[in-house]
Amino acid sequence: MYNILNKYKSAIILSFKLLIIGAALYIISHKISNDEVINSSLFSLYLRTNIFNDYLILISLLSFTIMNWFLEIQKWRSLVSSIKNISFFDALKQSLSSLTASLLTPNRIGEYGVKAIYFPKYERSRILFLNFSGNFIQMFITVLFGSIGLLLIVTEIPFNLDPTVFGFFPFLIGAGIILTFILKNYWMPYWKRIILQIKSISNKIHLHVLILSLLRYLIFSHQFYFLLVVLGADLTYSTSMPIIFIMYFISSLIPGFVIFDWLIKGSVALTLFSYFNVNETLIISITTIMWILNFALPAIIGSYFVMTFNSSAYIFRENRIRS
Repeated sequence: MYNILNKYKSAIILSFKLLIIGAALYIISHKISNDEVINSSLFSLYLRTNIFNDYLILISLLSFTIMNWFLEIQKWRSLVSSIKNISFFDALKQSLSSLTASLLTPNRIGEYGVKAIYFPKYERSRILFLNFSGNFIQMFITVLFGSIGLLLIVTEIPFNLDPTVFGFFPFLIGAGIILTFILKNYWMPYWKRIILQIKSISNKIHLHVLILSLLRYLIFSHQFYFLLVVLGADLTYSTSMPIIFIMYFISSLIPGFVIFDWLIKGSVALTLFSYFNVNETLIISITTIMWILNFALPAIIGSYFVMTFNSSAYIFRENRIRS
């Protein structure tokens, strides 16, 4: 059985690569061309009249995307430096190929596995933690700015919640405390391991990753605002940014697939911007353009790295390191 698997190993790996790439490209093309939520004629009109006819706007949008992914790649490179130094190009390959794989998995789980296979087996558990750490710090920034956004604009949004809903909050807090004590013996060992892992990363790296995450957040949130301005939304900067912060905060709490990221952010954005009478098609167009620029295009580039990934070279390198 082992000899059979070994014999057809190259064919199996090639088939798996083609499956990932084919599925990713199908998802991207299907979403762009056949999404029933988008008014295709108005969407095309927005693109033609406001973006494609002005090269400066198009270059600006692509610059936002390049800066966004440059910071993400640098963030990953900084995290991995706690183990070894890797080149920017290696960090780029690992980041973009993992994005391609994450299109097919819930909550970007595929991102963890793909990044791990670029490293020897004895380092992979550490790589999984580093990826988790990077995502956690980015999430912290999202929650921080989302909370600021809520404080800045909550009085302007009529949530219309039933007062009895707030009666559940003490119950939920109490249930959470009780559950924590019940499961203490179960999660405490894992928590101690996480603390040890965090302490093993220098404060300099933590600070660097935090700054990169902050800059990246400001880049893609302002890219969204830039599209609001370009497509003619009648909102001031002081009103738009808190709404954008809240949108990213709420959508980040909703689990799902990367391929539905546009739908999640779109539905949240529609709800929030509807209180300020912003055209629905405009908001859907913006979230679609953001998805294409920050997920679809990098994933297409990442598909090349998935296809050219040489597992034999990494196995050889691992054996050479061990010997």
